[in-house]
Parts: sequence; C-alpha cells; structure tokens
Amino acid sequence: MDHARRGFSQPTSGSGEMEGWAIPLDVVKGGDNILVQASMPGVNPSDLSVTIENDVLTIRGQTSVDSERQEGSYLMRERHTGSFHRSLRLPDTLDVDKADTRYDHGVLTISFPKLEAKQARQLHITVGEGNQVVEGDKS
Repeated sequence: MDHARRGFSQPTSGSGEMEGWAIPLDVVKGGDNILVQASMPGVNPSDLSVTIENDVLTIRGQTSVDSERQEGSYLMRERHTGSFHRSLRLPDTLDVDKADTRYDHGVLTISFPKLEAKQARQLHITVGEGNQVVEGDKS
C-alpha cells in the first residue's frame, strides 16, 4: 500500500534513528473517519503522550520492567521495555481539532473526521427543457 499517495507518511528526522522501539500502527478508513490504531499491550495509559504538531501525529510512551520477574535470567525475551516513539504525517484532509482518542485493551485508537470542506459532495443537477426547468433526481 502506498501510504504517501494517501497522505500518510513517516516523517524523516535529521539523524534517521528511532527513539526506543517503534509500536505497530494500522491506519483504517471507516466512513468519513480515519482511524489510527496503535498496539501497545501492557502500557499504562498515564504513561502515554499523544501530540499533533505541523500535521505530524506523535505517540510517545514508556514501559517498565516487571519487577516481580527479576529473579533468574531470560532464556528468551521478546517483550519490549523502555521508551517508545512513533510519528505519522497526517494528510490535510483531516480535522485534527475534532480527534477522539481511546485506549482499550492495549490498543490506542485515534479517530479523525474528514474536514467538511474536503468531503465528497453530491451535486444537484437541474435539467432545462425549453423554457421549462425540471429538477433532476435528488437521490
């Protein structure tokens, strides 16, 4: 899928390095809304920060090491701990002032409605017959 063509892209930084580890994102179109869903199981919502600046959505957070599991040494470790950061450039067709953010069962969902001025509109067609004007079907 070509995200840049749809208006979504990864912003570039001067260093080209990510801070901490990156969380996986899904971007879904649902009616007149765009949903950004970020998976982060086990993250406390109070450890999250979501900002939008210059059309860039940034999600930052922190996870801590489970202190109860400090005994012994890991044979395999795949769960990330520490800080994470993910940024996504948003298209200018979204109303970022009306964004709705929800965190449920380890998934952060941010819903953006499309700007009214950018939504597709059905135009009314008026048909002229001689001197008489007949309106087209409104459905």
